[in-house]
Amino acid sequence: MDRSRDWWVQAEADLRHAENARRDGTYEWACFAAHQAAEKALKAVFEQRGQKVWGHTLTFVLQALQEQVDVPPDLFNRAKILDKHYIPTRYPNSLEQGAPTEFYTKQEADDAIRYSEEILQFCDGLLH
Repeated sequence: MDRSRDWWVQAEADLRHAENARRDGTYEWACFAAHQAAEKALKAVFEQRGQKVWGHTLTFVLQALQEQVDVPPDLFNRAKILDKHYIPTRYPNSLEQGAPTEFYTKQEADDAIRYSEEILQFCDGLLH
């Protein structure tokens, strides 16, 4: 059963969540949700192709996709930045001291959302 639409719909919802979190000033959640949106968009592509891809590291997911289609080199750079938002955005023990919410900035949230949008745009081109 092709569930690519479900993955895609959730990717778009996660991106909206990232934008809402940025607006609310919870920049760590904006960064994490941006990562999640990109991950789910990429998984939608694999799902549509009847394939499964496991893991949460966007860089590795893009590398797997690169075996099938040309992935723009800039997307790998975007993925590497988004990958850094997967764990540290949520866990205080990822820092020596302090909570993630005290360290993430609006600029990081802006960048993460923009990079996620670029990955979604790329995936949209493959899906439709």
